[in-house]
Amino acid sequence: MDVFSTIVNASAMSLHVSLLAIAFNPTAWNIVARNEYRNKTITRIFGGNARYGCYFLAIMIFSFGMLRDHLYQRALSDQPRVPMLSAPYDILIPVVLFAIGQLFVVTSTWALGITGTFLGDYFGILMDHRVQGFPFNVLRDPMYVGSTMCFIATALWYERPAGLLVSLYVYIVYLIALRFEGPFTDMIYSKRASTKKAL
Repeated sequence: MDVFSTIVNASAMSLHVSLLAIAFNPTAWNIVARNEYRNKTITRIFGGNARYGCYFLAIMIFSFGMLRDHLYQRALSDQPRVPMLSAPYDILIPVVLFAIGQLFVVTSTWALGITGTFLGDYFGILMDHRVQGFPFNVLRDPMYVGSTMCFIATALWYERPAGLLVSLYVYIVYLIALRFEGPFTDMIYSKRASTKKAL
């Protein structure tokens, strides 16, 4: 336990807040999106315009993502600093990890578009076909993998071992979210395919 306390300040409130923010984002957006699919709550707020509703949700998701990242950096600042990599790898590895992570996130967004990235299918804005180009031809869930890589890179850059544990927590949260997102999205597209066949 003494060894653990030298790398993690478990009593830091900023750490607890960061963990809550990390869990809140995918949980909240899954709940909101499923409600939208069933009740069209946001669409009705925007006068029946599903695209405007999706853009609004995109802004909310992006904003809360920025807040989550800020809270994570703040949490790291309250954690013990312990060198983990020797020079020049202490700079090289986090920079490369962050660059690749951002590449996956940005190219995923580019390939999917705004509505494809930010749960447009729950608004009834469906893509014509599954995206199979980069980065989806490399990873099944490049956005979540890329985001996790950025968390790890940040922990290594600031030399905070606690950040590596938080990064593992991030990945676990994403895996749980995917267990809900994946099947529900598949159901939406299967339902559309069945409707097309019936016509």
